[in-house]
Amino acid sequence: MNAVAWVAVVIVAVLVILAVGYLVSAGNRRRHLRDRFGPEYERAVRESDSRRDAEQELRAREERHAKLDIRPLDPRTREQYARKWTEVQERFVDAPGFAVTEADALVTAVMAERGYPTDDFEQRLSDLSVAHAATLDHYRNAHDISSRAARQEATTEELRQAMVHYRALFQELLGDSDSESHSDSDSRAADVPLDDHSGSTAYTTGGYGDASANGRHVDMRKAGR
Repeated sequence: MNAVAWVAVVIVAVLVILAVGYLVSAGNRRRHLRDRFGPEYERAVRESDSRRDAEQELRAREERHAKLDIRPLDPRTREQYARKWTEVQERFVDAPGFAVTEADALVTAVMAERGYPTDDFEQRLSDLSVAHAATLDHYRNAHDISSRAARQEATTEELRQAMVHYRALFQELLGDSDSESHSDSDSRAADVPLDDHSGSTAYTTGGYGDASANGRHVDMRKAGR
């Protein structure tokens, strides 16, 4: 084999090694994105023109998130928010629509306290997806119901579901469960059962002043059944 042939073989070998390295690296990046974003990864792929565009978008989210000053709540602040959540849940009994609106505002307040920008809802979703992808659909569903509740178009059952959805994200935002243990009061506040003893009667009461349906109250304070 002459020198030219050897050079060709070496070049081909190098190209193969580079191609394999690229594929392995791309596979690792994709696996990282899937692990980090969970269901948000597949959503991004569905909503993008290509998987490559979706992955670029998710990496851009990571870069933006890394620049944010995200911080945990101190114990006293966490305790205060936990008490506020309990109060909101208790108000659901007499004013479900108003309680859902309060829950939305409370979740937004905790986000701001943690360091998340809160001006735009879609940007909130984008920023939250990096560290809270598992509960992001809860937030989407809760926000949708809250918007319809403001127009008095949500049923009592939907309002109850909105509170459940908000609670899922609120519990995560209250403290990072992967690195922080919640106090007993945090757990009590976030885990108050949301029992519903009503049907799906449309919620149309003006001023959110009546939480009863079919003559029975929606009770969120009773022990879980």
